[in-house]
Amino acid sequence: MTTEQRSFDTANGAFPYLFSPAAGESAPLVLFLHGARDRGNDLNVLLKWGLPLFVNESLSLPYFFAAPQLPADQTWVERAEDVIAFLDHLLANNPINPAQVIIAGFSLGTAGTWHIATTYSDRFAGVVAVSGRVPQAIAEKDLAKLKDIPVQVFQGGQDANIPIADVEKFVENLRGLGVSVNLTVLPEGDHFIADQVYSAPDLQQWLISQTRRELAIAA
Repeated sequence: MTTEQRSFDTANGAFPYLFSPAAGESAPLVLFLHGARDRGNDLNVLLKWGLPLFVNESLSLPYFFAAPQLPADQTWVERAEDVIAFLDHLLANNPINPAQVIIAGFSLGTAGTWHIATTYSDRFAGVVAVSGRVPQAIAEKDLAKLKDIPVQVFQGGQDANIPIADVEKFVENLRGLGVSVNLTVLPEGDHFIADQVYSAPDLQQWLISQTRRELAIAA
């Protein structure tokens, strides 16, 4: 399908974003946060690889997809409130199931994903973290808020930016806090594993299989 290019105005400036509708109504949403090198004002750079490329080349998908773009030199942590305002905009204007919102990130986007998922833990049904660190400012008490949110972590064994031992230690820490985490290590993978990770059928199925229990019961 051809991914649409749109823009959303926030209090801190516009968010250009990629958008793809779902095949069906009351469908999940995958909200994707890109990495540092894809910042700027050209959405076409997001379409060159990773999840945006997969979505753009797929004929039909059972979930809505949205990927805002950061201006150069900004971070997702700085724009967290704007990301949530953007999410509210999407929910208000599309037949998205609010109990099935997945937040996913790559590298810089993974740092933003951890921050936003812990700060707004009642908004998400799942977290996908690829090739990324956890911001040091996040306290353990906040990480523990993820205990009701399934987490998928993917890391390249040859990632020169982030030692695999650090990732394994963090995952064990999360599990000790009661968080359900699945760690997948690509032994020969470097930092840029997003193409392989996001196109995997198992992950694609996982994205549409998560539901926040309390919202599902309320519905």
